[in-house]
Amino acid sequence: MKKGLSALILAAGKGTRFKSDKIKILHSLMGKSMLQWVVDSIQKLGPDRIHIVVGYQKDLVQKSLTGQNIDFVFQTKQLGTAHAVLAAQAALKKEADKDLLIMNGDLPLIRSETLKPLLRNHREKGNSLTFLTTDLDDSTGFGRVKLSEDKTFRIIEEKDATPAQRKEKEINVGIYLFRIKDLLKGLTQVSNKNKKGEYYLTDMIEILSRNGRKVGKYKTRNTEEIVGVNDRYELARAIDVLRLRKVKSLTDQGVTVYDPGSTWIDYDVKVGRDTVIYPSVILEGESVIGSHCTLFPYVHVIDTRVGKRVKLLSSSMIEQSVIQNDAQVGPFTHLRPNTIIRQGAKVGNFVEMKNTDFGRHSKAGHLSYLGDADIQEDVNIGAGTITCNYDGARKSRTKIESGAFIGSGTELVAPVKIGKKAYVGAGSTITKDVSPEALAVSRSRQEEIPGWVKRKRKK
Repeated sequence: MKKGLSALILAAGKGTRFKSDKIKILHSLMGKSMLQWVVDSIQKLGPDRIHIVVGYQKDLVQKSLTGQNIDFVFQTKQLGTAHAVLAAQAALKKEADKDLLIMNGDLPLIRSETLKPLLRNHREKGNSLTFLTTDLDDSTGFGRVKLSEDKTFRIIEEKDATPAQRKEKEINVGIYLFRIKDLLKGLTQVSNKNKKGEYYLTDMIEILSRNGRKVGKYKTRNTEEIVGVNDRYELARAIDVLRLRKVKSLTDQGVTVYDPGSTWIDYDVKVGRDTVIYPSVILEGESVIGSHCTLFPYVHVIDTRVGKRVKLLSSSMIEQSVIQNDAQVGPFTHLRPNTIIRQGAKVGNFVEMKNTDFGRHSKAGHLSYLGDADIQEDVNIGAGTITCNYDGARKSRTKIESGAFIGSGTELVAPVKIGKKAYVGAGSTITKDVSPEALAVSRSRQEEIPGWVKRKRKK
């Protein structure tokens, strides 16, 4: 019978070195919080249960993981890693026959591919405790691994280490696999007699060895994943690793990214095969980009679905919208939330749309605002067209039926409907519905006064 697995994430501390009003583990890396990265990696191991020890801003932490079937344990005071585990002992007693993975919530680079061999080694060796180690050229801040003469392991924390010990390269990563029943027995023996006056979980290595339990280490070569994010600079370093991971995964799937160094693609963004991404493109949230698209420089896409063979031209901002196959958007276009660009449509220079359904093969070439509008297929929107959708109290919709032609400099005062194949003359202000196939012109009469300038100058 396969032994069960649970996980315990330590996430109660504020993270004072971050100098933030928000708890450290909720800071975002490529669209996901630091804590969510850790949870996602653990979930791929198939645990029966994930427990998270919370303390500072516990309500925010719990809210961030709503609906993810996680148990939360409250730690009133943060007195060290072993103290955090003690806070969860009531829950762990119910799972005493399982293995328990323990790790901090500030290790967002750890992948399941690194955790799986640790778990396998732990079970193959029949260990009560297996801890993860690696070799770092700069081991500052980490506990050093020491093998005693009696072949038992000890972890010497940075502040308790001698100058010679601080030169050691093999470090304790801070990820442990325990047999829960052995963990619970040993926790009561952890002391706080150290320079920080805290209860270190690392002491369990020596305690279990002394009690005759089998303790082993597993060394990983994936040193780039061992980045505990303790300050803003380390956050930037971690983001850089994740960003390049994402680019590599996309290029492996047949996406061209011309300049990985200037490109930002959130980890949950999906991009189709043979799409080309130029430098300085930003793709955020849950955006989906179809195959054979071209995204030119300075395109910024947030939570948007883009179809196949779409061109997004330079310096366009697109938010919470849908762009269907073979459409073209930009340059300098702003699509605000709830906009739909239908198949084959073109939206051009300095056009802004909001909450608008723009029909198949319709065109809005330049310098227009189309808000709260329903525009059917094959409509031509002339330059400088404005839908006047807000009267100061309520917003109303503009409807333009298929084949209509809207002349340049037109104001459409909603609510108003332009009928099928109707024409609106340039410079018109339309306040009434226009019948199908009619011509609507609404301008003041042009008048000319000969010699007016000459007379004015004499005055």
